[in-house]
Amino acid sequence: MLHFFRVPLTILLLALSITCSHAFRKYRHPEIKSAVFLSPKFVLDQGSVVNEYYSNIDFPRGHIAIKGFNAEVVDEAGHPVPLHETYLHHWVIARYYQRLNATNPEHDDRQKNKKPDHIFVRNSGICQNNSLGQYYGLGSETRGTDSDVPDPYGIEVGNPADIPAGYEEGWLLNVHAIDTRGVEDKLGCTECRCNLYNVSKDEYGRPLRPDYIGGLGCCYDHTQCRLRDDSESAKRNLYLRYTVKWIDWDEFIVPVKIYIFDVTDTWKRLDNSTGQNSEHECHVEYNIEPCSTSGMTDIRCTDSKRISLLMPIGGYIIYGVAHQHSGGIGSTLYGEDGRVLCSSIPTYGQGKEAGNEAGYIVGMSTCYPQPGSVKINVGETLILESNYSSAQRHTGVMGLFYILVADQLPKPRLSLRVPIAKQVNKVYA
Repeated sequence: MLHFFRVPLTILLLALSITCSHAFRKYRHPEIKSAVFLSPKFVLDQGSVVNEYYSNIDFPRGHIAIKGFNAEVVDEAGHPVPLHETYLHHWVIARYYQRLNATNPEHDDRQKNKKPDHIFVRNSGICQNNSLGQYYGLGSETRGTDSDVPDPYGIEVGNPADIPAGYEEGWLLNVHAIDTRGVEDKLGCTECRCNLYNVSKDEYGRPLRPDYIGGLGCCYDHTQCRLRDDSESAKRNLYLRYTVKWIDWDEFIVPVKIYIFDVTDTWKRLDNSTGQNSEHECHVEYNIEPCSTSGMTDIRCTDSKRISLLMPIGGYIIYGVAHQHSGGIGSTLYGEDGRVLCSSIPTYGQGKEAGNEAGYIVGMSTCYPQPGSVKINVGETLILESNYSSAQRHTGVMGLFYILVADQLPKPRLSLRVPIAKQVNKVYA
């Protein structure tokens, strides 16, 4: 009788071995790929401004999950350029579908009764009308801010099922940089104060409002900030060097949606829905007025701006970070019951080297909640708070908040995968 069961047991063990081996191969965490690219060259002289849009930039192709994106300004030798020389006001990456054989994206390529050559693919956020539709975007804090998407999540792009017939996926890069070498007022130039740029019209030739004293409307492409009398021309070629991390898409990756909230959003609900039928106008920037009119600085002064927003969908926060400018002291996103969903605090530099420039925000803290620990309900009212020091005036500041939201939690997997996942995570942390 024992001999009778010996052969089936051997076969059973062999089958189990094959099954386990297959399971290990099937559940092995995909390799994280990384590539470094350079933007097209842009030229800056002392006090000059570039705000360029580059289409069809180099970017990983295929059906992938983005796992991270970061960028910095470098010179021709590849050396990082410090913020006190070239201030990176912002960079953003936008996604679009381009008709095959079409030219580069233009703002006015839509014609009546004709399909557009380009279809911009916005994030899932609630801002509308060409505002804050990017997939990624930061500013001076870029070098010191973590952008990695934790496992097993990813930002899905390049899915052939999503791309309209006759189109292909493309990526657009916007770089806004201000050269502050030799300028009269570095902070004033980076805050785009209109009197330093000597402009009275915006980039489209429209007169600025009399009360518009600073912001993007005054430091557009090819404008010039006021120089000191001893300043001399010193043109140089610069690039945005950006790093993309990704993995090939597979069924075990949990997709996340990108939401960007803006503390300047003036919105109204169109009906009693959960927020999906709302009109949002995100102004992107605002000013901070000094708390003292006597001219005396009071470091205790704080400007706190808050706004209530309806979340159109529910899900689990797996990442969060704020974007602020000089003077920012932190931003927090609250749930309807007052619970803290994510708080993001700036780090200011203390030296001169790139990544540690004194007086500049060189990093923002990020949130990586334990999976399932921070949930947002459908239609929940969120509170966004952006805090700035009001010891002095600041113009053109921002109070944005990025979150990545997963509709569902990861599905349970075989215990055989656990040690492999832990090992890979250590390598790519």
